[in-house]
Amino acid sequence: MSITNVATYAAMPVAAYLCGAIPFGVLIARARGVDLRKQGSGNIGATNVARALGRKYGYLCFALDVLKGLLPVLLAGRLVHAMHQGVPTAAVQGAWLAVGVGAVLGHVFSVFVGFRGGKGVATSLGVVLGFYPYLTPAGLAAFVIWIACALIWRYVSLASIVAVTAFPLLFAGSCVLLGWPLGRLWPLLAFAAAMAVLVVVRHRANIGRLLNGTESKIGSPRPR
Repeated sequence: MSITNVATYAAMPVAAYLCGAIPFGVLIARARGVDLRKQGSGNIGATNVARALGRKYGYLCFALDVLKGLLPVLLAGRLVHAMHQGVPTAAVQGAWLAVGVGAVLGHVFSVFVGFRGGKGVATSLGVVLGFYPYLTPAGLAAFVIWIACALIWRYVSLASIVAVTAFPLLFAGSCVLLGWPLGRLWPLLAFAAAMAVLVVVRHRANIGRLLNGTESKIGSPRPR
């Protein structure tokens, strides 16, 4: 690998972090004259945007948060596929994964809002969809599970926890069904498991409210 390629692989996670760190929720709320960090849960993600400003703004924030995870990983993937034929090596997968990790960490620990941020669900979805083709089927299946759980139980947090917990299993199953060598894709499997742990940990306060029966449901009245 040339020095130029090494420098490129090193710069991509930093660029992905800065992209992921863009606090779209804060910016959308500020444009409406609202300080999102003083509304509802204080979270800067799409769920709190929807509660503070309405569903259409929540959907907008969700789409933007997905894109800031999707685009850096897709761009890095184009470079990976251009430089390597077939299944990438573990080292190349690691470099590619560093881009996804950078985007998620940027959202969760944004440098633009004092290293605080959202829970990382929407950005994580964008990241896994960007790992085309390996994580994309599992990511789409997890998103379907999220929608089904949200419709059944009407808790965004519970839907997120169920979907992200199922994601590593969905990836392993897709490898078996599509004939991909899971043994050679172990870095992606490890990433899927680590991402599930991160998202669940970020939802620990929500888990407490779910157990206490005080978690807000979809359609709950917006805070005044």
